Amino acid sequence: MLVDSHCHLDFPDFADELDDVIDRARKAGVSVMQTISTRLSRFSEVRAIAEAHDGVYCSVGVHPHHVAEEGIWPACEITTLADCPHVIGIGETGLDYHYDNSPRDTQRQSFREHIRASRSTGLPLIVHTRSADEDTMAILEEETETGGTFPGLIHCFSASRDLAVRSLRLGFSISISGIVTFRNASDLRDIVRDIPPDRLLVETDAPFLAPVPKRGKRNEPALVVHTARCVAELKDVSEDDLASITTDNFFRLFRAAQSP
Repeated sequence: MLVDSHCHLDFPDFADELDDVIDRARKAGVSVMQTISTRLSRFSEVRAIAEAHDGVYCSVGVHPHHVAEEGIWPACEITTLADCPHVIGIGETGLDYHYDNSPRDTQRQSFREHIRASRSTGLPLIVHTRSADEDTMAILEEETETGGTFPGLIHCFSASRDLAVRSLRLGFSISISGIVTFRNASDLRDIVRDIPPDRLLVETDAPFLAPVPKRGKRNEPALVVHTARCVAELKDVSEDDLASITTDNFFRLFRAAQSP
């Protein structure tokens, strides 16, 4: 069994064939999926998908791209929305200085509110970071030092070795997407080889970042098998062992999810 720890099943890309997408995932051995919230104003749509499909869970949060339009939701309101049996994570949240779709100061404020919600609920923080390594880690380290620890995951990891080392030091896990299969991702593959097996997850980030040999097409949860195959080769383990390792890691981190 494999788990797609991060996908976006509420996106319009899947609107006309969501049941088929989930069915293909199950036939490929992907029995559990987490569909990720990016806008709290549309959280009800994300939650409805999780409620309607066995093995599908969801998170609650605001992507840094959307903070400008969504506003900064206080931790108490995020926590209230998280009080649902299908919600297993807080986010995705974090910092994205590559596109700067939201002002950086508001991204940072929103990030801290999500951290406080994670600490309050005990649900893992799902972190997006792009072109913002130093600020991301500075906030995570400062919040840990001043407010206490909280569980977390760096999703779709494609950052520096320094960020990997520092996030692992905080007790975070790291999720690998189809980027690891890309020809120009040799630095990422080197980092993946060194990530402790007990901190490793896999994801699609569907509908984005389809792995080789499907690169350039729409991604979907069934295709996480290609990412898992690449990671298994890098870790020098069988595909079955990698599936078992990453699945166990998912349920150990996302404790509110139930293994089928």
